[in-house]
Amino acid sequence: MLSVMKKFVNKVFKNLFKKKSVLKIGLYGPPNGGKTTLANRICMDWLGEEMGVASPIEHETREVQIKEQVNIKSGNREISFSLVDTPGIATKIDYENFVRKGLSEEEAKQRAKEATKGVIDAIKWLDNMDVVIVVLDATRDPYSQVNITIIGNLAARDIPVLIVGNKIDIRKADVKKIKAAFPQYDVLGISAKKGNSMEEFYEALFVLAG
Repeated sequence: MLSVMKKFVNKVFKNLFKKKSVLKIGLYGPPNGGKTTLANRICMDWLGEEMGVASPIEHETREVQIKEQVNIKSGNREISFSLVDTPGIATKIDYENFVRKGLSEEEAKQRAKEATKGVIDAIKWLDNMDVVIVVLDATRDPYSQVNITIIGNLAARDIPVLIVGNKIDIRKADVKKIKAAFPQYDVLGISAKKGNSMEEFYEALFVLAG
């Protein structure tokens, strides 16, 4: 009986500490930072297809989207993961902002309702993530309430984090400001739209997943 129990305990601990073969990598950040654009770049690079629809209007992505079995290779190294694109995190969602972007009042109110639910779902999904990529617009002030909320939620969890300063193809982008704002994390400047520094981004994923 003791031998059987010992085998059971050993099996539990072996499974508990066994490295996951497939990771969940989540893309988080405020609206219009470029999460879906980055998701599309990753999927085009490795799967030959896009993942979602990017839009200049905030909260285009209002539901968690998952692309299974993304495989990244470099020499003898390979990462297999599920890529999770989450709705933009916001501390306030006002339907009138959507009206100003050209949506009807009915469409705007529905979008605001769905976006609010999306924010809640995105935060809930944090507990399922093995790695989190925070995507920030490098042309905007990093010291925003939204960014601090996101980083605060991550600080409470033991999850490997990489902060991406996106849109470095735009002249006023300033990745140094992001590094100064969040010195506790690695920060990498990229352009998901143009593909700038994506090799460095993939190398950072290997480090995080290792």
